[in-house]
Amino acid sequence: MISVVDILRRARTSHSREWLFCLLLLFVLLFGLGGCGVGEPETVRLNGPTMGTTWSLVYVPAAQQPVPEEVRTGVQAVLDAIDATMSTYREDSELSRLNRATPGSWFQLSGELMQVLMTAMQVGTQSGGAYDVTVGPLVDLWGFGPGAPVVQPPKPEEIQARLAQVGQQHLRFNLHGGSVMKQRKLALDLSSLAKGYAVDRAARWLGENGVQRFLLEVGGEMKLSGHSGRGDPWRVAIEQPDAGGRAVAATLQASDVAVATSGDYRNFFDYQGKRYSHTIDPRSGWPVAHDLVSVTVVHPSAMLADAWATALSVLGRERAAAVATEQALAVYFIYRSQDGFTHSHTAPMAAYLPSSTTGAVSAAETGREPGGKS
Repeated sequence: MISVVDILRRARTSHSREWLFCLLLLFVLLFGLGGCGVGEPETVRLNGPTMGTTWSLVYVPAAQQPVPEEVRTGVQAVLDAIDATMSTYREDSELSRLNRATPGSWFQLSGELMQVLMTAMQVGTQSGGAYDVTVGPLVDLWGFGPGAPVVQPPKPEEIQARLAQVGQQHLRFNLHGGSVMKQRKLALDLSSLAKGYAVDRAARWLGENGVQRFLLEVGGEMKLSGHSGRGDPWRVAIEQPDAGGRAVAATLQASDVAVATSGDYRNFFDYQGKRYSHTIDPRSGWPVAHDLVSVTVVHPSAMLADAWATALSVLGRERAAAVATEQALAVYFIYRSQDGFTHSHTAPMAAYLPSSTTGAVSAAETGREPGGKS
């Protein structure tokens, strides 16, 4: 019987959305999907519902592949199975049963849920607690959960009471027995990485069934495989953080990676001249109040891209840049500034930015403040 903190202290450093209510901040540029190169077959587009949102798939057909309807059915089956395991809205899901389990008792986990939980613990530890899948009670208190919205901040004593129900460190794992124990009343919410995990699993199904060139998206989390219908890497736009409209901040060109974005500018409320965002810091119980408004992560794993985008959004400008560099993450940051918005990125992100991208400087650049103007 060991704590997850003990497990992760011995783990090697990983080189690896957003909160439950983070809005979709990524979209694929039309020229990245429309049209095909000379001799290229027309792309196939499929979509469906999942996890309270939608999924979409664009792929380039080839020989020895299932017909589109079989592809749709296969992807939907994978996503339905994960939803049945990790949904907080379904009372019969494995996660809901875990949340109802009596503190101090062992709960047997499926291999899938164990994998996702251990990833959450890893990111939680490596982010210094900025990421925590038990933050749900605080999100609900601030009116960003499934209940009614609020029009003013909760009282400090209410926040402190909810903080007592938060903390991944209060989970214990029996890795050999495949079980977990909650040491106190906790409610886990995997929305910040379950969609990413679903993308990874569905992408694996596609590859195993001969679909090699595709863009798969679930609730904003993406996996890009092979080349687009134009015969070049997939092109994805990062949205400019403007609550009043939509514009492109930067364009990514990528293949065989996942992309996730966490933003902090469309879901908030104002009270007495102050804005309170939906991104809650699980360490303090308060919404974040820094100038980092958008974080995009590129990573081989959609689950890790999803979780790290959330964690870095909580950390804020300087600490997020430092942690991203420590973890060798490819990250694109957007900050508020007096003149509008300032962009920066870590060194690994440069590989995904076309030479036409301007206004971004390296967050790890010697002697430069992350987000400094170029």
